[in-house]
Amino acid sequence: MKTCLITGASGFIGGHLARTLARNDSPTSWQLRLVGRHPERFMQGAGITQHAIGTLDAGTDWSQSGVLQGVDVVVHTAARVHLLHDKDTPTDALVQYRRTNTEGTLQLARQAALAGVRRFVFLSTIGVHGNGQNQAYQETDTPAPHSPYAQSKFEAEQGLLALSAHTGMEVVVIRPPLVYGPNAPGNFARLAAVVRRGLPLPLGSIQNSRSWVSVDNLVDFIQCCLVHPAAANQIFLVSDGEDLSTPALIRRMGLAMHQPARLLPLPLPLLRWGAACVGKQAMLHQLTSTLQADIRKARTVLAWAPPWTLDAGLAKTFSHTTPTP
Repeated sequence: MKTCLITGASGFIGGHLARTLARNDSPTSWQLRLVGRHPERFMQGAGITQHAIGTLDAGTDWSQSGVLQGVDVVVHTAARVHLLHDKDTPTDALVQYRRTNTEGTLQLARQAALAGVRRFVFLSTIGVHGNGQNQAYQETDTPAPHSPYAQSKFEAEQGLLALSAHTGMEVVVIRPPLVYGPNAPGNFARLAAVVRRGLPLPLGSIQNSRSWVSVDNLVDFIQCCLVHPAAANQIFLVSDGEDLSTPALIRRMGLAMHQPARLLPLPLPLLRWGAACVGKQAMLHQLTSTLQADIRKARTVLAWAPPWTLDAGLAKTFSHTTPTP
């Protein structure tokens, strides 16, 4: 039986991954070592151990706890993420993001390599490519990180690939778009709250196209990357395989909630003016721009396909009944 260490195991993606790998129907049996900021949220069970690690930065000593000894694969989901209330300047924010997302990641990876870990799976972001373009991004596109967060993730990717070349530890980089699912944080949660309350959203005139990925599809892809030989030292984009405009997504959310979505067709220039007045330009851009992921590499190299449709993912998100993929 192999051992998998999951960082960020008390978070949205890491917690979902831990619960999935612990199930008896998981394709591969795993011993799990869970690391996160909130140990009280960790799942418990046979073959699961919990470890408390302090601040994730260049000074984190993973060797003292022995948490890396005997580990086959590390899945690194822990990160400092986007914070809409973050008041730092871009320069200050980059320093903070680098401390956790770049320096903390590379510190963990170096010690994992020393401990004999075979593979290191890193959750990055589609934001490494940029903030949108007219055609879908591919892994071969020139990176153009559009934010301090994306820049810190890109620098971590580069450091991991260099470390792999030096040590032989396999690295897999995954760049997802917005991840949704039960209890998803961020903009998706805000949209869901507005739709649930029946409030109007002024996004009816938006004609963009965006990729999305359910947490179930992302976790399924991570499971593939844990064991597939062809995943070694590769970068992958991942999505549900169905791109939608933001208004179309909101309507699908409403259907899944059995709640009519109310969309007002306000012109985009008016929306931009309003967003500028309240300091929400970044949020508006995320909701109105085009940002697509081409997942042909995942399909061809790993023979992977999303097991959940977007509608099935939304149904699971907003229902206590789990639909069949």
